[in-house]
Amino acid sequence: MLNKSLQSAFEIIRKEVNDSKKGLGEEIFHFVSSLTPIVNVDLIIKNKNNEKLLTWRADEFYGPGWHLPGGIVRFKEDPGSRILKVAEKELGCVIEYNKSPLTVRSQIAKDRDVRGHFISLLYSCSLKTDPSLDLKVQDSVPLNGQWMWFKKAPPNLIQVHESFRSFIDGNKNETC
Repeated sequence: MLNKSLQSAFEIIRKEVNDSKKGLGEEIFHFVSSLTPIVNVDLIIKNKNNEKLLTWRADEFYGPGWHLPGGIVRFKEDPGSRILKVAEKELGCVIEYNKSPLTVRSQIAKDRDVRGHFISLLYSCSLKTDPSLDLKVQDSVPLNGQWMWFKKAPPNLIQVHESFRSFIDGNKNETC
């Protein structure tokens, strides 16, 4: 049985969240991510030239650097739904994906607790529509959220995605 103060705190958090299927909100998500691993999907999106699409990330947790598009699976959300939402939200496109992940990795950032442990499901994807040209890198210096095609993983791949370098480079078997 929970003590009254803890039970009261849980009720306050539940009221604050509203609908966990839509996300937790940043503060509550950071709290939860400091207590338990978070499940996310990462997308290997290839074009007809077998290039891989990466997006630039510059944030307090991982950036700056290139990374695979991806997102956190919400409560009671199928990973496939999150894959499609990531493509739409981050890239402005529609994709198809292999229903089975290429690999599952435990991604741990040893230097922090908040957003410090993810279970990453890597999916092979292909484009049904082109990514938004408004989000394509325009200059030599990419901006947060912009995308670019790569034959091989760049040297400035974010550290947490180094475990996917062989997939980006094409050294691992991918099918869609």
